[in-house]
Amino acid sequence: MLVYLRLLKESFGFAMNALTNNKLRTLLSLLGVTIGIFSIIAVLAAVDSLDRKITKDLSGLDKNTIYLMKFSFGPSNIPQWKREQFPNVKYDEYTYMKGAMTNTDQMAYQIFTRRESIKYDSKTVSDINIVPVSQEFIDIQGLEFEKGRFYNESEANSGASVIVLGNEIANSLFENSEPIGKNVRLYGKRFTVIGVLKKEGSGLFGDGNDTSAYIPVNFVRQLFGDNNTSLTNVIIFKPEKGVDMDAYKGEITQKLRNVRGLKAGEMDNFFINVFSGFTDLIDGILGQMNVVGWIISGFSLLVGGFGIANIMFVSVKERTNLIGIQKSLGAKNRFIMFQFLFEAIILSVFGGIIGLLLVWIISIILTKALDFEFILGVGNIVLGTGLAAAIGLISGILPAIAASKLDPVEAIRTGM
Repeated sequence: MLVYLRLLKESFGFAMNALTNNKLRTLLSLLGVTIGIFSIIAVLAAVDSLDRKITKDLSGLDKNTIYLMKFSFGPSNIPQWKREQFPNVKYDEYTYMKGAMTNTDQMAYQIFTRRESIKYDSKTVSDINIVPVSQEFIDIQGLEFEKGRFYNESEANSGASVIVLGNEIANSLFENSEPIGKNVRLYGKRFTVIGVLKKEGSGLFGDGNDTSAYIPVNFVRQLFGDNNTSLTNVIIFKPEKGVDMDAYKGEITQKLRNVRGLKAGEMDNFFINVFSGFTDLIDGILGQMNVVGWIISGFSLLVGGFGIANIMFVSVKERTNLIGIQKSLGAKNRFIMFQFLFEAIILSVFGGIIGLLLVWIISIILTKALDFEFILGVGNIVLGTGLAAAIGLISGILPAIAASKLDPVEAIRTGM
């Protein structure tokens, strides 16, 4: 064991000697490993960070939550021209389904509308995500409040001019003053602030609750009517736990087809989007990002491997005389081989560490600049180091074998 520790120490010395004596050559040789490790770990760290953010943002939603609307979350076999003819879901359909559906925990009605500006006195906050929803939405979404409350059933049904503001909007409009009870202007109307949400940070697509404002859906219905083509309506279902999802979707399909008078053989003119399908789509995209990252980075690692092999062959040639002396003094082939293998691994790991250091520095910069927590996990650090060591082992094995098979007399004579 002590022999191998001494061997590792000597190999480390040779590797550091190669770094100091041949700086440019070594730098160019390690560049491929550095870039390869940087590329792979950067992609994996980005995907891991994005996955954590997605999990955090969607933690308040049940994966079985269903969105009934005229659009599909994912790809569809139905031609686009046909999908464009699908009607919006109606509020009357929502009230009917609410009374007719079984095994349902909560059901809400939401309208997707354009972004607006909110004013308070001389201050204006623009590009606000307006979320008109019925009162049940809070039980589905699980909103958390810093101040105030969500609107109740009476306010929702009457279309009262009340509003719940995201944290960033409230801070921009009111700064240090109390927002609850104040009047803001939206759609040219006065709205009374009844709640402010807790700060969450940017959402999945950069549009979180901090920059959203919630108002009763019936206010928007009274303002724009039920047949406005610029709006998209959706009925949100939260089924009871343990429900057979296929049977539940079948019940939704049957009841809505009956309401719309669709005959047997006619295709459905709506989409039942299960939230788990959306998350599966995102997981698939993240998986593809991983694969692409590995493929691109693989080429860099291949180049890096050739660079390490090249520097090791040069190292063997430069130390031919020394190898001959070691073998003439009784050094075994295995000792010589391990000496060069350890040196190749140390050089490669050194390049990998530089790549990891670059990822760490960039992660700190991005976290501060983008308000997004970019995380370089321990698992990715271990993976990067292991990959670098593996590249060094594979790249150094041929030069090490070549060194171990040198004839001591020829090696000394060649070195002289």
